[in-house]
Amino acid sequence: MSNSNIGNKKQTTRKPVVLMSMGAQERKGHDYQVMTHKYIVPLVDISECVPVLVPTCCGIEDLEQYLDMADGVYLTGAGSNIDPALYGQENETPGKGQDKDRDNFDLPLIRAALQRGLPIFGICRGMQEINVALGGDMYQKVYAEPGFNDHRENTEDPVDVQYSPAHSVRVQQNSWLHQVLGTNEIRVNSLHGQGLKNLGKGIEAIAHAEDGLVEAIHAPSLSPFLFAVQWHPEWQAAKNPDSVKIFQAFGEACRKQVERKAKGKTFHQAA
Repeated sequence: MSNSNIGNKKQTTRKPVVLMSMGAQERKGHDYQVMTHKYIVPLVDISECVPVLVPTCCGIEDLEQYLDMADGVYLTGAGSNIDPALYGQENETPGKGQDKDRDNFDLPLIRAALQRGLPIFGICRGMQEINVALGGDMYQKVYAEPGFNDHRENTEDPVDVQYSPAHSVRVQQNSWLHQVLGTNEIRVNSLHGQGLKNLGKGIEAIAHAEDGLVEAIHAPSLSPFLFAVQWHPEWQAAKNPDSVKIFQAFGEACRKQVERKAKGKTFHQAA
């Protein structure tokens, strides 16, 4: 192949566009929409995708227009909890912050993205949103549930200690995640007080903590790539071989979506 042809190929190859919904944060009397650096970097550097940061404070009027430009959806963690009313429970953690704008944006986003067959990757709160969007519910206080461990970090520890490996996760044999990671067990960090209870429609658990809490899910019948984890693979992802494999897999799923779009096919037509 000539150098000119190589150059033309590079110019016509489009990186996947991935939506990242932002969250609310108040600073000195002003309302902000934010996204943490640690989530963006592995999407760009490892998944090789282009992030589009989507404000959740303006409602869902433009949701379909955002999805028109998207090849994937990436739902990150956050310091807020999902409103328990959305899964039929009273609020057991009134002292914990909520972000109802994000709730009201992300749940319709998930359902609409699934209708389009878009790859979806969720982390921590993102995994919980997927479960709630599909009819599942939550343990609001995992640490108070009989038989479960306390999965929260020590907030007085330095950040690098908070995000250090805290427990093992057992990966389901012959599952998609087992194929990606090539192992039955990994060590992960743990920074959450809530967890999945009853799984939403179409969701399958493919990894569990030592105490049996769900740590990873997928839904192959609903999407070419719907995968989410309770831990934080974005933390120093480039230094963690397991995180690298996960972000590479998401990037590849988004590139396949670009190819389907170029051929005018949907996920169901291409499957």
